[in-house]
Amino acid sequence: MPALDFVIHLLSFMAPAVFVGVTLAVGARWVWRRKTHLLPWYQMASVNALLGILVLALGLVLGGQDGRMAAYALLVLAVGTCQWLMSSGWQR
Repeated sequence: MPALDFVIHLLSFMAPAVFVGVTLAVGARWVWRRKTHLLPWYQMASVNALLGILVLALGLVLGGQDGRMAAYALLVLAVGTCQWLMSSGWQR
């Protein structure tokens, strides 16, 4: 596989995790405007995206192939829980 194809595959693998992470971080700021968050939005997005990439990599290793629905469900669950914790959701 040429290097450019590898980079495109790698970026396509990480895209869902980055999208979900950034969307949740920005959405939390938009929904809870008056709430003080633990981190700035870009740090929350980075943590969410990193966790999402790790979850998708775990799904790839355990499932044997990329794109399994269980891995995407675990991605949403893990990143949503992480965002809830960073937004001090347990205090409401």
